[in-house]
Amino acid sequence: MLFRLADPKDRAIYTSLFQTFRHLKIVDTIEHQVKELIRIENPTRVFDPFELADLALKRIGEDSDSFGCWVYYPWLQSVVHILEEEDFLRLRTSRNWYKITPEEQRLLASKSIGVIGLSVGHAVVMALVMEGIGGEIRIADFDTLDLSNCNRIRTPLTNLGLKKTEMAKRDIAEVNPFLKVTLMEEGFTASNADAFFQSPRPLDLIIEECDSGDMKVLARMKASEYRVPLLMETSDRGVLDIERYDLDPATPLLHGRLTKEDYRPDLSTEEKRSILLKTIDFSKVSERGLMSMSEIGKTITTWPQLATDVISGGATVAMAARMILLGEQLETKRTYVDISAAIRGISA
Repeated sequence: MLFRLADPKDRAIYTSLFQTFRHLKIVDTIEHQVKELIRIENPTRVFDPFELADLALKRIGEDSDSFGCWVYYPWLQSVVHILEEEDFLRLRTSRNWYKITPEEQRLLASKSIGVIGLSVGHAVVMALVMEGIGGEIRIADFDTLDLSNCNRIRTPLTNLGLKKTEMAKRDIAEVNPFLKVTLMEEGFTASNADAFFQSPRPLDLIIEECDSGDMKVLARMKASEYRVPLLMETSDRGVLDIERYDLDPATPLLHGRLTKEDYRPDLSTEEKRSILLKTIDFSKVSERGLMSMSEIGKTITTWPQLATDVISGGATVAMAARMILLGEQLETKRTYVDISAAIRGISA
């Protein structure tokens, strides 16, 4: 919840919070934030500390509580005093300049991005949010957080049992409380696929990281129909799939590995798994990846994923997303961003 205390209604609700919850933590660094803002507005000046403090206090005014806004995080039992949205975003992303120019940052903040699946997807989402890519993030996942997920998803144990979508929304809000986040807690399905791509506004990019073969096909069918570029990263040897349905809606699904005929609403679990296997090039899977897959159903229950692979995959996808949204003509392709091979000095 956001409060502007210059508004009497907001102030009344804000005050009632402290009457109801008497142990709320208050984080108020607004004067320091304003000093930072003044510095980035005047990059050639070296300020005397007393002068800078005076300028900050003049900008804030006599009622510092009414300056900027307050963010209430109920799950943290905390309130945080921050700058208003425009100044907040400008200061928060100022250390991106000029690897991302201010003009590019504004363009990226106007984009709507959909994410299906929240393992690699969570790492992608947080990389996007930290870098300021996207003004709306639309997330679909039906699952809840299990302890075994915590080997690759950076989240506290207090989130165990929480919907992964709610977990992601909280994590986003703790970085940028102004960002619009839309959740589909039932996951990406045939019944909500059109809404996911089109509502409340058309997606500019789709990131597909789900584990269901039939939904992988459906996501690409919809990406083709609505002409939306699609990215997917697979956590073995850094496989990155770039599919530019925005440039050519007739682009073969996943480079021809999937077809529209693969999708039916009545597929069995085994049929869905066989579709998933079609996405993998077994000739290029790592030795340990192959060994792990051979143990599924014997000594392990599902696909293994490491934190290092997931985190690096999140960065790779976010970088590709930024390039596409800024108009770089990345071609449809499967490529490998194999960090372990690079460290060993082996050509990928």
